[in-house]
Amino acid sequence: METSAPRPGLREMKKRRTRDELLRAAVGLFTSQGYERTTVDEIADAVGVSQRTFFRYFAGKEEAALALEGITVARFVEGVRARPAHEAPMEALRQAVLEGWSSLSEAVESIVPVGLYLRMYRVIESTPVLLAAHLRRSAETEEAIARVLAEREGLDVDADPRPRLAVAVFGAVMRVTERQWATSGDFSPEGMRALTSRHLDQVGPALLGGWRAGP
Repeated sequence: METSAPRPGLREMKKRRTRDELLRAAVGLFTSQGYERTTVDEIADAVGVSQRTFFRYFAGKEEAALALEGITVARFVEGVRARPAHEAPMEALRQAVLEGWSSLSEAVESIVPVGLYLRMYRVIESTPVLLAAHLRRSAETEEAIARVLAEREGLDVDADPRPRLAVAVFGAVMRVTERQWATSGDFSPEGMRALTSRHLDQVGPALLGGWRAGP
């Protein structure tokens, strides 16, 4: 007999609501007036709480700026872990990321509209301190995914380089895709999904084929 997960208590629900409100205010301010010009006091004031309350939920502005990305990354890692065992590693990565873009609204819309989340990507790309933190987190995520792939394939990640090599290639494709998408005219989840799919299709020819256009 299946039992449902216990519902969070009122205290936990209130804490989650406060955190979501702070995150919503932070993203709104970051995207409207810029990361550097936004202060913690402004974020706290927008929610009607103290600066001390803000720091109960976030270590600082940087953590708040990257929090939504953290939610989607965690879902991606779990998505890779849940892919069918018969899928080859690169196919598992491909399907997990494409399905992630398809279900983006489910992951973030309880906190902010998807459009606001997507605009936050441009803030990250254009703010050096956030971009550096994003790249650092990406490296940590790649290591986590490499370990998931090794576990799926029954490999020792420290003895067999293939999981890390596959994830390194995949991560490079995603960085190229993010940069192109952040400057494109089609700033939508569908646009990012299509661009991701197209770039992943080009991995084999890019690595193994010739690039010269003519003789």
